[in-house]
Amino acid sequence: MPQLFIAVPSYEVRRADHESAPAAQLDTSGLGPLAPFAEAPNVTDLCINGEAGLWVDAGHGLVRQADWECDEPALRELAVRLIALGGRHIDEASPCVDVRLADGIRVHAVLPPVSSVGTLLSIRLPRAERLTLDALAARGLFGIGDSAVPRLERLRDAVRNRENLLITGAAASGKTTLLAAMLAETPHDERIVVIEDVAELRINHPHVAALESRQANLEGAGRIGLESLLREALRMRPDRLVLGECRGVELRELLAALNTGHDGGAGTLHANSLHDVPARLEALGALAGMSAEAVARQTVSAIDLVLHLERVDGVRRLAQAGRFRLDAHDRLAMEVA
Repeated sequence: MPQLFIAVPSYEVRRADHESAPAAQLDTSGLGPLAPFAEAPNVTDLCINGEAGLWVDAGHGLVRQADWECDEPALRELAVRLIALGGRHIDEASPCVDVRLADGIRVHAVLPPVSSVGTLLSIRLPRAERLTLDALAARGLFGIGDSAVPRLERLRDAVRNRENLLITGAAASGKTTLLAAMLAETPHDERIVVIEDVAELRINHPHVAALESRQANLEGAGRIGLESLLREALRMRPDRLVLGECRGVELRELLAALNTGHDGGAGTLHANSLHDVPARLEALGALAGMSAEAVARQTVSAIDLVLHLERVDGVRRLAQAGRFRLDAHDRLAMEVA
């Protein structure tokens, strides 16, 4: 029988991290032998690279856990069980699957032969607490000392004035966390409709309607994409229309919605820097059959403020804010705000 050896997490947790850990805990019972690692303070990601080992990110980058051992048959069995808990099936015919478990825990699995190093698992853990803008400011997201105050108030003004927002940055830079904190500032008499590929946003607001995309089944039927959900959301009387992440043809639907009176909307986008954002939007627009000029004109009209986040040495910060403009050739460009 395959053997699975587990130990308590071996990485050190600084006192400051422990003190900031949430009182409420995620429901990690479905993670089985990974639960002790997921329950440790401030853990956001677990990554398993076949028999090579387990890496854990507790806010200071991925750290390998020397005491974790798991052979390939047991790891494959774990991946199959986790995917089944999310309501899907993984095998050689469908070797790459992404699901959501209880409390918004996201699991992505890849089986051999697509993976050449054994079964891969990538697990994203949402924060149990719902951070406010003040809490993010206290953690240094907006800068240190008095320099943070103007940025914090600028973000509150953006929500209050119903500016359309785009939050950008690399993976794990804090885009979803900042977006949720800003949406929590929305007046309670407004309805927020959120569309996500996999539900991750946890918004402290009394009126949130959440829609989640659905992948096709084994027969290739039943897919409901983000672009379809955006159209449905427009029929749900949204005061704030939110797209969790722009990653494809749904950009066309989002820009169209934000250009037709849906102020106060928001979304996130993967980008390496503030000045890379125009090229990213042009590439996504091309997938939707939009010309670069069409993307530029609709984006300038639709998006009021861009917030770019960075993560350096495990520290997340608001690096820059910007606005879109048209350049001399009617192409999309960015200026620092």
